[in-house]
Amino acid sequence: MIGLLVVAHGTLGSSLIECVTYVLGHKPTQLESLDLTAFPDAGLMHAEAEAMLARIDQGDGVLVLADVYGATPCNTVCRLLSPGHVAVVVGVNVPMLLKTLTYRDRATLEDLATRAEHGAREGVLRLAGECNAHA
Repeated sequence: MIGLLVVAHGTLGSSLIECVTYVLGHKPTQLESLDLTAFPDAGLMHAEAEAMLARIDQGDGVLVLADVYGATPCNTVCRLLSPGHVAVVVGVNVPMLLKTLTYRDRATLEDLATRAEHGAREGVLRLAGECNAHA
């Protein structure tokens, strides 16, 4: 199964994991967050990112989901890119994370990265007029 690492500003990564844990009813395995607030400099964050990747990769690779392109969390993990082993998708949100958790046990790393992009885009909608919510 592909490991997932959420890397973001503040405590966004931890909060996203709390959200999907609530939706799914349990905390998924091989899922961790690296929150920028925990590190005084990018060098320490990079070292922790490497340690986390090693911990959650069980041989199928790791998909890293970062918050903002060009910002410190993204720049930190971009240095860890390794084709076929570590992929990075930027713009993490709850739909993206749920999509990756749904398919990570039956997808390749490249396919999962594509599904993450689609999940993020499909989860962004503008509501106008009446809302037809299906709860």
